[in-house]
Amino acid sequence: MTPKDSESTLEERITGALVGAAVGDALGGPVEGYSPDQIAERHGGRVRGIVGPWNGDAWRTARPLAPYHKGDGHVTDDTLMTHALIRVYAEVRDHLDAYTIAEHLVPDLMTTPRWIPELEQEALPLHRIFLAEKWLVARLHYGHADPREAGVGNIVNCGAAMYMAPVGLVNAANPAGAYAEALDIAGAHQSSYGREAAGVFAAAVAAACAPDATPRSVVSACLSLAKDGTREAIEKVCEEAARHREFESALRPLRSAVAPYDTVGPDYRQPSLAARRPSRLHAIEELPIALGMLVVADGDYRRAVLGAVNYGRDCDSIATMAGAIAGALGSPVPDDWSKRVAEASRLDLWAPPRALAEVTRHVFAQDTRRRRSHETAFSTLLADTLPGGPECSA
Repeated sequence: MTPKDSESTLEERITGALVGAAVGDALGGPVEGYSPDQIAERHGGRVRGIVGPWNGDAWRTARPLAPYHKGDGHVTDDTLMTHALIRVYAEVRDHLDAYTIAEHLVPDLMTTPRWIPELEQEALPLHRIFLAEKWLVARLHYGHADPREAGVGNIVNCGAAMYMAPVGLVNAANPAGAYAEALDIAGAHQSSYGREAAGVFAAAVAAACAPDATPRSVVSACLSLAKDGTREAIEKVCEEAARHREFESALRPLRSAVAPYDTVGPDYRQPSLAARRPSRLHAIEELPIALGMLVVADGDYRRAVLGAVNYGRDCDSIATMAGAIAGALGSPVPDDWSKRVAEASRLDLWAPPRALAEVTRHVFAQDTRRRRSHETAFSTLLADTLPGGPECSA
């Protein structure tokens, strides 16, 4: 990246991460749920950009995806949830927690119609999001659950992790802070390794924002924070990824590396009996694979996202995560992709980054004031214990 002042650098990274996540989401959507072999057979080779719906013009009625128009550059619920969380940050203008999710995110999903690209109409976001996200409304609005514990009982999947990029960006260059904030937020949505993945993904995005960050430093930051099966899965997948330079050779080895930690099983559309249940031994598949593709691509946005897309399975979320991290590292999102996705989805992909960049600067200023106030108070406490301090005056 060309050196620029700190403010524009922050905005560039936030824009790269959020636009990159949305474009990855749109590229992965039409091939979600399929295997690399099925994808290659359907498209006459590997996907190299934006493609149309799997079932062509029959997308309105074709199962199992009807009535969603996946493809042609339409973003999915990953991006809708990411933008909803940014709106919460813009309203609260501070760090978030599980209670903020109950007080702000849930009403946003329930009450304000927005353009839903896959439905090609305005609707409540609640009508598009998956059942694992509808859980937020069921538990927090109707069930009046404690927000910090509302995620317990939900299926354990990538639902909370997929929209945590804004948390990493608000905590740019502070992976530990991003991890802690995302874990609090995600407590309203998920438990077990689904919640853990939300924290680690936010940490990955925050680490990618650090000056001179690399894929290796991002993975190291994740490994320093991740726990249990999530940590092991990331370690094993990234060890395998380091052996590859192109995603073609990595597709099957990365799946083999993550398989012992994945509960869904070999057939993505026919989950195993143990699928998505809490466990300290397992991990969601999406985050380790996203980090693995980042390593394979050496941080290059295009290569990382195409690797994620052609991996198949839950590839819209994998590409969302890979795109966010690569974008935060500063790898440019192809203009032809981003412009086409924005036009097809009828969304201004650059407005949410502008809003979040302003909030991020504001939150950092608040954090600085709070930290200095604490330093002053603590210095006063330390002064009382120094030689000649009050305890010596007697």
